[in-house]
Amino acid sequence: MDLTKMQKEVCKKYGVIYSPPSLEMKVGLSLNLTGIVYPINGLRHPIKDETTGWYIWAGEFSDDPNFFLPIHVKHLVEMCPHVIKYLALPPGWRFLVADQYEDVWEDRDQLKID
Repeated sequence: MDLTKMQKEVCKKYGVIYSPPSLEMKVGLSLNLTGIVYPINGLRHPIKDETTGWYIWAGEFSDDPNFFLPIHVKHLVEMCPHVIKYLALPPGWRFLVADQYEDVWEDRDQLKID
């Protein structure tokens, strides 16, 4: 299925503005997403410079400063294709997916990041 179409369907389902990132922008991706570890979490802060605002991780969150690596969206398509459909959700939104489970919600606290 066309990724743009999937992203638009997700945004329509949740009644939000379609806000896709450029393929050249970066997301913060945890290293443990190279395999399938559930749950997979994503949250979007405001867009800043060359970053989408997205931070995506699997399993337990860590405060380790090296927990997230900057990855271009175009590489995320290959590394973690099952989260691409959520990337057009606007800043202030989150998702959590696991095997046969999906939760998507607005979290305005993500907009208050300095």
